[in-house]
Amino acid sequence: MNRTTLLLSAAGLLALTALALGLPKPPPVTDTTHTVAQPDEQAATRVLPVVTSGAGALTLEGKLSGEWVQSGPSEAFAVLEMKAHHAQERRRVPVNMALVIDRSGSMRGQKLDDAKRAAREFVLRVTEGDRLALVHYGTNVTTYPSTLMNEEERQRMLQFVDAIEDDGSTNMSGGLEAAAQQLRPYVGQFRVSRAILLSDGQPTAGVVREEELTALARTLRTGGIAVSALGVGEDFNENLMQGIAEQGGGFTGFLNSSQLAEVFNRELEQATGTVARGVEARLELPPQVVQAEVMGANTIREGRIVRVPLYDMAGGQSARMVVKLTLDTQPSEQALELLSASVHYIDVEKDRPAEARVALLARSTEDAAVVRANLDKDVRVHAVRALGTQQMRAAAEEMKRGNRAAALGFMDNARTLFGTSPSALAGDIADLDQTRAAYENAQSEGEQKQNARQLQRKTMKSFGYNNSYE
Repeated sequence: MNRTTLLLSAAGLLALTALALGLPKPPPVTDTTHTVAQPDEQAATRVLPVVTSGAGALTLEGKLSGEWVQSGPSEAFAVLEMKAHHAQERRRVPVNMALVIDRSGSMRGQKLDDAKRAAREFVLRVTEGDRLALVHYGTNVTTYPSTLMNEEERQRMLQFVDAIEDDGSTNMSGGLEAAAQQLRPYVGQFRVSRAILLSDGQPTAGVVREEELTALARTLRTGGIAVSALGVGEDFNENLMQGIAEQGGGFTGFLNSSQLAEVFNRELEQATGTVARGVEARLELPPQVVQAEVMGANTIREGRIVRVPLYDMAGGQSARMVVKLTLDTQPSEQALELLSASVHYIDVEKDRPAEARVALLARSTEDAAVVRANLDKDVRVHAVRALGTQQMRAAAEEMKRGNRAAALGFMDNARTLFGTSPSALAGDIADLDQTRAAYENAQSEGEQKQNARQLQRKTMKSFGYNNSYE
């Protein structure tokens, strides 16, 4: 007897046993998300109104995947978008910053040369009125104290950078803590404070566990200090650097010799143009919501509240979140609140806390046809893109491990999902095909890792997060 026959026989036996004992029937196996289009299904054409809130630096917009959800155990999607307005006063905001440079033995050679060139580039771009501290670390930590920038200090800082030599273990936590010590006395005087970490992301001394390092970044962020993490070298730990940036409310990226000027330009522009800092989304789950998965994000669950730390935003920047809701509802003609979402932040221009809040509602029905007839076409596309992007992220992880067959399998899964909305996701399909071709044609392990890194960065943007420098 093959496995499929065995499973079907077992399911039938369980159903007969349930009937004989008077137990409830097993629930029918149905598609309760109604998000992935079926082969014979007409495309969704409805566009539901967006719920909008926000009079400060950020606007919060949201809507559900449809006007109706299926009653009983089911799933739905919500899309939330935070948009930063340009400051009314179009002027550069002075910043309080620290540059943290990894000089450990693993940085020897080209990596340290690139990090020092990056540091020099940064020192040259900081302007008078900004505060800057420099930190470099191996096993021990060396600091150039926080100083108001002027031309004399700039020359001293450049000499400090030139004198850095590779040595010792990788005490990343020591470097970040030293930066925080330099930044903290001035957090109240400056609207924006930020530590920028340059490293290959391979900690070997001090705090070395990834979850503890990301927790340290989260602690700094809570104290008003954002943390950006920029990787150096071909083999840096992208997951760690990305996690530090996510929990630190900063930005992440990869530095090589040709990108130094561009990346530091963008980092300084982002920092000096910040209009909202300490940004955090919060999802309040009503009783009929069993679970909420914020796709592609690290979240913190506290009872019925899901917290999502986000990055500081400059004018014109945004963040989009796709939330998969696991529901258990009773049929209702009256609209049910399925999600109360808010965004909390410090309005930099007004220098005070602010928030925006939206409530998303839908009715519940037993009729799946009613659910499908009232889907929002835009949310469906965002949801399918997020589902496919989950497969892409899994592919990137398998690529890093050298599991070629598994990586290609996940990319095939992503393409199948994107193919259910081929016109709306044509760009995603073309990009995925290009990534697959580059991976299949890679001639070395280095090229494969580079493909994995590029794919991982693409997934951040596909999920809707714009805190990655390419």
